[in-house]
Formats: sequence, structure tokens, C-alpha cells
Amino acid sequence: MARISLDPPRTAFFRLMEWYSKRTYGKVLDPGKALAHQPRVLWSYLRFEQSLARWKRLDPTLKSLAEMATAASIGCSWCMDFGYWESVSRGVAREKVEAVPQWRESEVYTPLERDVLEYAEAVTATPPTVDDELAARLLDRLGEPAFVELTMMISVENLRSRTNAALGLTSQGFKETCAVPQQHTTATTATGGTPT
Repeated sequence: MARISLDPPRTAFFRLMEWYSKRTYGKVLDPGKALAHQPRVLWSYLRFEQSLARWKRLDPTLKSLAEMATAASIGCSWCMDFGYWESVSRGVAREKVEAVPQWRESEVYTPLERDVLEYAEAVTATPPTVDDELAARLLDRLGEPAFVELTMMISVENLRSRTNAALGLTSQGFKETCAVPQQHTTATTATGGTPT
């Protein structure tokens, strides 16, 4: 249960954010509702997210996997739920998204994707546990611009996941509304649900 009301004051700014969120995502995102209690925080956060959307040096699949691994490490169910929907919308294979919490046991990832998942966990650890060998492999495969973007996206997902988890925000049902064909698999869902 959320630790803050998800019914903020209905300012003109909140109503505009509400309209955009419904149009873009089909519902008003709970983090937006929570942050709307402090309009300057919400405004700054939305501008920040708009800037992030312009970063294009890192492959979108690698970016999605890094964000999901970070959210899984922190245990943010809201970010895992929304991240599943967003990743599948970006074209990331469903089996890769679902296997993120158990990526070490899964056979669906390339060596580069495994390094990205490991790096996301290492950056997210407190304190970070990144080793030189892993960083060197990623730098060699990605190049410096994409490596910097990867590192920052993991840090940004730490901000998102830690904020949402601290505010008590939980799954909003995005995974269930994701338009993906049913496949026969015994994998556990990314949000820790029942096998699909």
C-alpha cells in the first residue's frame, strides 16, 4: 500500500499530467500522483525524464535489461511491472524480460547481455561492486559513449526504484495489460507471479 496519498491536489498542472499519462499509458502513473504533492518535484522529474528519452547511444534492449535488473535488485514491484510493459513495447523478447530476476540460470541471454545484467547489479549494490575486468569488457564492446549512458541509466533506475519503493508504490497492472501472445513456458513472471 502506498505510503502517500495517490489523490493529490487537482491543480492545472496535475490535470495536464493526468491527461498526458492517460493518453500515453492508458492510466495515470502512480509515481506521478505521488510526486504531484510537490509540483516542483514533479515538474523537475518530468523534464529530467524527457531529457533521458533523447539518449540514443545505448542499444534499447540493453537499456531495458539494465533497468529491469536494477529494479529487480532493489525489489521495486512498480518498476518491474511498468518495466515489463515498457520493455515489451520496445521490442525486447518476452522471455528475456521474464528471466531478468533469475538471469544467471537462464540461457536466453547473449554474453554482452549477461555482462550488462551483471554490471547493473554491481552498480546498484551498496557500495557498488563494479570490477575492472567487467567494466573493460563493456567498454570494449559498447564504446565509451554507450558505456557512460549504460552507467547513467542504471543510476537513474536506482533513483526511480528507490523512490517508488520508499513511497510504497506497487504494481499497477501494466504487465497484465501487455499485448503479447501467450507462449507455452514454465518461466516465472518478472514480477514474481505465477508461471505463464
